[in-house]
Amino acid sequence: MQTALQTQFTKNKLAYMLRTLSHPADAFYEIRHREQGSVVLSLICVAVFATCYTMNRIFASFIVNDADPMSVNGLTELSSVLLLVMLFAVGNWSVTCLLNGEGRFRDIVTVTGYSLLPLILCYVTATVVSRFVASGEEVFYTIIISLGTAWTAVLLLLGVMTVHNYTLLKTLGTLLLTVLSMFVMIFLALLLADMINQVVGFFYGIYIELIFRS
Repeated sequence: MQTALQTQFTKNKLAYMLRTLSHPADAFYEIRHREQGSVVLSLICVAVFATCYTMNRIFASFIVNDADPMSVNGLTELSSVLLLVMLFAVGNWSVTCLLNGEGRFRDIVTVTGYSLLPLILCYVTATVVSRFVASGEEVFYTIIISLGTAWTAVLLLLGVMTVHNYTLLKTLGTLLLTVLSMFVMIFLALLLADMINQVVGFFYGIYIELIFRS
């Protein structure tokens, strides 16, 4: 009998993850309506993308890379990518709940993670290519990164449209609202952090005052 974790790594789920690269509409439909998606595989895709992005910033040739390799923190990069994906998933879920979207939160996470596959492939390729390009040939590197970004954008668009059963126009509007909701969540999180910092500072000030008076 398979455990809950083992069901996330079946051959069918892996096949449908890879199928999103060539037949995204069909694959995302199967993921939504026939439980062929895997949240675990999706999160692995996010982690692999964060790793590839970090490796690119460290090992890409100085001709195309202006980052200081010594200042790149892999854990920070991974955390940032994972946080961005979660913000998108929460934002999209909250918006689509109000707009009669059919996709579940797990479907949104799965679609987002699977959509990063082209960027994973292109960042690995671009990092290798960057080691062989000469000055003035940066265009090859740029084309590879741009291709991966566009491919991922198309997959994400088709994925959101399929799992929520939206039209193209409604999907575009939903994605715009999702981005706005992400900014709102970031603003509220920063506001909350600032308020907590002020409260802590206030009580710390009282504590220091009591220490000096005693």
